[in-house]
Amino acid sequence: MSDCCAVRSSIHPSVFRVFQMMNKLGVGESWRFVDVLGLEGDQLSAVPKPCCALMLLFPLTQQHESFRAQQADKVSGGSEVYFLKQTIVNSCGTIALLHAVANNKGKLSFGNDSALKKFLDDTANMSPDDRAKQLEKNQAICEAHNEVAVQGQCRPEADKVNFHFIAFVNVDGQLYEFDGRMNGAVKHGVTKADSFITDAARVCRGFMEREHGEVRFSAVALCQS
Repeated sequence: MSDCCAVRSSIHPSVFRVFQMMNKLGVGESWRFVDVLGLEGDQLSAVPKPCCALMLLFPLTQQHESFRAQQADKVSGGSEVYFLKQTIVNSCGTIALLHAVANNKGKLSFGNDSALKKFLDDTANMSPDDRAKQLEKNQAICEAHNEVAVQGQCRPEADKVNFHFIAFVNVDGQLYEFDGRMNGAVKHGVTKADSFITDAARVCRGFMEREHGEVRFSAVALCQS
């Protein structure tokens, strides 16, 4: 496997904190996040299946911001996906987790008092902006987020580089990328349950290849236990 497609051999601390939110918000344990050690070859084939979401943590650089500006016309505003804007400071991990869970709600199990399921049900027919406003007012999710944010979700490392979470999900046979900093999800074409992790990894490799010499990437997949 080429160096440009290798990810960190250990999960970034921010990823662990996102894991903790699953239980706090009443998501069942039938699905769990697993570390993805590489985006090609044996490392990728080792990811358990079925896999329903992939989350990528990467550095926010000028190259990335320039690339995002070129994607403005690729945003999908359709109602087939659940998308919400990131308006809470330092909340990218929480937003990525919400996107991963919301767009797989039919596959996952929830506790009877799950704050996350109630939020998703209540906001199902809202716009991305209104969902963001409701999230700002949701005490249970905000408390869980604050516990994570205090430890640092997307804060800079020593060299002042900020890191950011995004999520990839298969929605009705289409591969979507969810980034709360954008105005909607980005559609990347056809995918299938069996090929989803490979298709999502291909898009992730593009992120890595644009950052020449940068190795600070982490990826995790939401897989059935």
